[in-house]
Amino acid sequence: MAARSDQFTSPDYLLLDELLTEEQCLIRESVRSYVKKEISPIIEDYAQRAAFPQQIVKQLGELGCFGPTIPQEYGGGGMDYISYGLMMQELERGDSGVRSTASVQGSLVMYPVYEYGSEAQRRKYLPKLASGEWLGCFGLTEPDHGSDPAGMLTNIKDAGDHVVLNGAKMWISNAPFARIAVVWAKDEQDDIRGVIVERGMEGFTTPVTHGKWSLRASATGELVFDNVKVSKENILPNIRGLKGPLSCLTKARFGIAWGVIGAAMDCYDTALRYAKERIQFDKPIGGFQLQQKKLAEMITEITKAQLLNWRVGVLMNEGRVTPQQVSMAKRNGCEVAANICRNARQILGGMGITGEFSVMRHMMNLESVITYEGTHDIHLLITGMDITGINAFK
Repeated sequence: MAARSDQFTSPDYLLLDELLTEEQCLIRESVRSYVKKEISPIIEDYAQRAAFPQQIVKQLGELGCFGPTIPQEYGGGGMDYISYGLMMQELERGDSGVRSTASVQGSLVMYPVYEYGSEAQRRKYLPKLASGEWLGCFGLTEPDHGSDPAGMLTNIKDAGDHVVLNGAKMWISNAPFARIAVVWAKDEQDDIRGVIVERGMEGFTTPVTHGKWSLRASATGELVFDNVKVSKENILPNIRGLKGPLSCLTKARFGIAWGVIGAAMDCYDTALRYAKERIQFDKPIGGFQLQQKKLAEMITEITKAQLLNWRVGVLMNEGRVTPQQVSMAKRNGCEVAANICRNARQILGGMGITGEFSVMRHMMNLESVITYEGTHDIHLLITGMDITGINAFK
């Protein structure tokens, strides 16, 4: 397949760049130019072949996209959360799977090791994860426990100087290529604990998930634990309970909220350019009312989501954000992006289903993003419980 030229121009209808610092803009530009150079020319081919571009792992490490908010002494970028959000926005503008690789590494692997790990664990794992030398994954979702992670069956049993881990996790991004997995399992007291499982431990396998119509350029697999002996030194010492994995998901959902708007921007930009160039009935289709309606609604929703994300980023930087506020941003961003993709596909007509344009790939990817790390409905109920005080989950 011929490499696609990347003519992306970022929309900024309300001059929101004025809310950003010079450093934040520079960080965004560096990731944007990386995507134009390294991701856009290859991603359609990898998606069509359902292959993971392994070379991006080292590239993302060198670019600083792994754990950008982790302190520099552990190999991270020491950046603020708006910078992190902008990085995820630009990566997902390229492809949701590329952003997923970075989200998992930073928010779901490096963050819990930094926040809940021992100093020895931080020193051992974080620099290698930050550089992209090692890829990590996060094991929470199980075959029978998705939205209800508290019901997990994966467990650890004490065996002296080590524990024995049994169970299975599924829908795990990065699993087939991961060197380590941060796995959540119940101990004999029924407490949820975080355990760092390393590739090569006997009884630990990562079967690849085949047949996906979505996130085709992302590596997805299972984690299977059959009497895996894990040293007690690999247990995260500073956390017990569901708060551990949920706090990681809050960080990752923040990145998703920004990322999906990148996908929306790409679809809007593609549709706007096409509408100005495609001639029907002797004029560009962008001159017809119904196409203008679609485009006007797209830029309006993108702008509203940009404002929501920016405000949540400010609160995150100040340490004042709530998980419920992040839920709102994640759900809103996913819905906005999915709707924009579908309308962009309509503007492109039949060309919209081809790999010549990015729209259909984004649309299929977003079907996963709407579901993972809290489904659309679950996030609605999180907001509902927050404003009413009544739990509708049970």
